[in-house]
Amino acid sequence: MSLKTIAAKIFAHRIAKRTNKWVNNPIETQEKVFKSLIAKGAETKFGKDHSFKTIKKHSDFIAQVPVRDYEELKSYVNLAVEGQENILWPGKPLYFAKTSGTTSGAKYIPITEGSIKEQVKASRNSILNYIHETGNADFVTGKMIFLQGSPVLQEKNGVKLGRLSGISAHYVPNYLQKNRMPSWETNCIEDWETKVNAIVEETKNEDMTVIAGIPSWVQMYFEKLKENTNEYVGDLFKNFELFIYGGVNYEPYRKKFEALIGRKVASIELFPASEGFFAYQNSQKESGMLLLLDAGIFYEFIKSDEFFNEHPKRITLKDVELGVDYVMIISTNAGLWGYNLGDTIRFISKDPFKIVVSGRIKHFISAFGEHVIAKEVEEAMLVATNATDASVSEFTVAPQIVPPHNELPYHEWFIEFEKLPSDMDKFINTLDVALQQQNSYYYDLIVGKVLQTLKITPVQHGAFMEYMKSIGKLGGQNKVQRLSNDRKVADGLSKYKLRNS
Repeated sequence: MSLKTIAAKIFAHRIAKRTNKWVNNPIETQEKVFKSLIAKGAETKFGKDHSFKTIKKHSDFIAQVPVRDYEELKSYVNLAVEGQENILWPGKPLYFAKTSGTTSGAKYIPITEGSIKEQVKASRNSILNYIHETGNADFVTGKMIFLQGSPVLQEKNGVKLGRLSGISAHYVPNYLQKNRMPSWETNCIEDWETKVNAIVEETKNEDMTVIAGIPSWVQMYFEKLKENTNEYVGDLFKNFELFIYGGVNYEPYRKKFEALIGRKVASIELFPASEGFFAYQNSQKESGMLLLLDAGIFYEFIKSDEFFNEHPKRITLKDVELGVDYVMIISTNAGLWGYNLGDTIRFISKDPFKIVVSGRIKHFISAFGEHVIAKEVEEAMLVATNATDASVSEFTVAPQIVPPHNELPYHEWFIEFEKLPSDMDKFINTLDVALQQQNSYYYDLIVGKVLQTLKITPVQHGAFMEYMKSIGKLGGQNKVQRLSNDRKVADGLSKYKLRNS
């Protein structure tokens, strides 16, 4: 056993003891976080506007701080982006994580010194937890790869900005630097396909033991490895032990991954976002992720089926129930207050508090990490119909994760045309470009050749009405959802395809 392996086990044991302290005192831990955040935020513009100095308990917070999403909080964020200090959090943010673009421009999520430290700590602790639970630590002597965005950062009014993964690359601890791949130069390559090919060349002869990233990106890396070496990933990397993932549901990819690897490997699920690192899988014996309660984040929860009520009830950890879908609301040490992430979670345990991500409060597609929302597909469709002679009565979009004939995955649009475009290729191209322009993640996936251009499946006149009738939801306020992360609606509409399409 190497010195590095022994040191990792000792460190893992120490972190496990620290973790247990807050795991065993969850309510008190959250109360402490709440009071600390309110005290820190009191002298900010947001804190003064919302009378933080009078907030003593959660009911005061509810009365003075409404739930907001990014668009509703944007007026404050914009002031911080302009370079003003003490807006949402004392001083200036250390970074802005630039995330998916919208019709009103890109989102700039503030990251502070405190919040990035918690992001890094959570990533580290997820691996140390695995070591502590399993006793396996030999992999720390091998090479590790974290597939991520470029670490090259821009600057805006004195604050650096970039993708969260690129920002995180600047915080790799020294003891991992020698093990970490790819090289800094390769990591800085912007073009994804070029980057993956370079990563394959750099890693194919190395002893890779840990591989991490969003499943769709890792899948492309594995496919190129197999193509290049004609070996299963698990045979090429004999000591490959641990796959770490987050961002999307892994289950649709599992069979494909096992086929590419040629054997099973242990995996750790993470729940990170630009807004914070919320949870990680803490057991190889059971599913679900441990909710991180001492990470500078105060959590509130609203039942999903009550969320759109006029005054939905906001509860804290002590009042949650098992098996109920909640919209997760966060207040953080980066200055997000009463912030609606849009994610829904479900508690599967209260001792400790463990969750699974159950979906989004709004319809979306994020099968590949793109986070496409209804507003974006509707705007793209408007651009495409305005630019062509097509007329559309109804449509919906779904991911095609495993297309036939080894094609790249794609978004499939089921469209009921009143008038088919005279130039379908132009219509498809306009639609695809319009979506890329609104959503930077989708753009990256297209440019990086993780996804191919969208495909259109025209359906018969009246198809959507017939489909709604078939599921007993014809009429009233019932509408076909514009997009979904699965193919339930798509499969239902498939029987109505135009014969010549």
